[in-house]
Amino acid sequence: MASTGAPLRSLWSSKWAFILAAAASAVGLGNLWRFPYLAAKYGGGAFLITYMVLVVTFGFSLMMLEVAIGRKTGQSAIGAFRTLSKKYAFIGFFTSVIPFVIVPYYCVIGGWVTKYAAAYLLDGPAALADGGAYFASFTSNNPESYLWMLLFLAATFIVVGLGVKGGIEKANKVLMPILILMTIGLAAYVLTMPGALDGLAYYLTPDMSKFGPELVIAAMGQMFYSLSLAMGIMITYGSYLGKKDNLEQSVRRIELFDAGFAFLAGLVIVPTAFAAMGSSEAVAAKSGPSLMFVILPDIFNRMGDVAVLVGFLFFLLVIFAALTSAISLTETCVSIVADSLRWSRRKAFAAVVAFIACAAVVVNLGYNQLSFIQPFGEGTAILDFLDFISNSVMMPIAALMACVFVGWIVKPKVVVDEVKSSGPFKSEKLFVVMIKYIAPVLVTVILIAYVAQQFGFFVM
Repeated sequence: MASTGAPLRSLWSSKWAFILAAAASAVGLGNLWRFPYLAAKYGGGAFLITYMVLVVTFGFSLMMLEVAIGRKTGQSAIGAFRTLSKKYAFIGFFTSVIPFVIVPYYCVIGGWVTKYAAAYLLDGPAALADGGAYFASFTSNNPESYLWMLLFLAATFIVVGLGVKGGIEKANKVLMPILILMTIGLAAYVLTMPGALDGLAYYLTPDMSKFGPELVIAAMGQMFYSLSLAMGIMITYGSYLGKKDNLEQSVRRIELFDAGFAFLAGLVIVPTAFAAMGSSEAVAAKSGPSLMFVILPDIFNRMGDVAVLVGFLFFLLVIFAALTSAISLTETCVSIVADSLRWSRRKAFAAVVAFIACAAVVVNLGYNQLSFIQPFGEGTAILDFLDFISNSVMMPIAALMACVFVGWIVKPKVVVDEVKSSGPFKSEKLFVVMIKYIAPVLVTVILIAYVAQQFGFFVM
């Protein structure tokens, strides 16, 4: 299969190569620093059940849409939408901007994580457990913060530079098993700690008193971001998929990987908080960087002799999770440039590397020379603005446009026929109803809720 105007498009060597790559993309920082926080806040099992239901309905439908149009057209987002309808090519352009916004700041965070893994070996756990002073000092330290950021960027670029089969496939075959084994190992160790079983019980037992609109919106948002939807990744990865590979089966397995890893991440973090502090408050009080770089180092420091090993292994796990997502974002950018400008992969890769490196430097400057730029008031940075614009505004809008486009303009039959060309589509009725009626409403709710939250009208 070759894409229109694009030379020698690569294909995955097998459907499992695609499944691993897509699952690796979905398994990212959101699973580690946001999912456990939400599970702790919204009644443990109540949140888990709601999240899983949304993954196999809402998430499945959106992912199926993206993967199918990618495979059908053999193009990344711009070419895919243009091929289906030149009049609506703007949807592809809009969607394609998103990974270019995300990957620079994602690699800055990747640098932070890499630094922390090394710091457990070089500085010791006590140095990191100081209420956030270590983190603030590091991010504002010019030479060091750039060094770790560039190290993470280099690892990402090396993998993507080696190509779809030679780089991304091989990297995921190593990183994904390590990720899963490390997470299971950490979870098993954590559960042996005094008080951890209370955390496990809290995490798994549904507290239905917490169930309500706020929980559902939080679960929808987490599912949406966790599955790497509406940023062109699944369209690009779908375009590398062979015509004979069963689409429905593949998408279901990707969901299983992502939901399973999110569950395991909660299994590590929630019981850890209970073991250290006797409650889930340590997790429920904070999410994002604060949880990762302030709360957890304090908890690890209380573990005594094993603090160095546990802290290092945890942040090594986070490095791998961040790296797999950064690889997929960068590959998507390369594919978009190559397809849209009809450039060779090598030329497109060089342009993307230059852009990401320069943009990441600007994002990092937001914590030192450009720290006076505070888009949302005191204490915010350029990274916070880019994260909000991409995740809370652009991604829901892109998903909404894709749903309306497939559901009402080119019609769901475009996707249904593509899925059936390589196997049965058992969830066809679910897909059609979700894309035409339910998904547009849910995506709109996510958009409104997260914009309202940012400006203080809604707390989540």
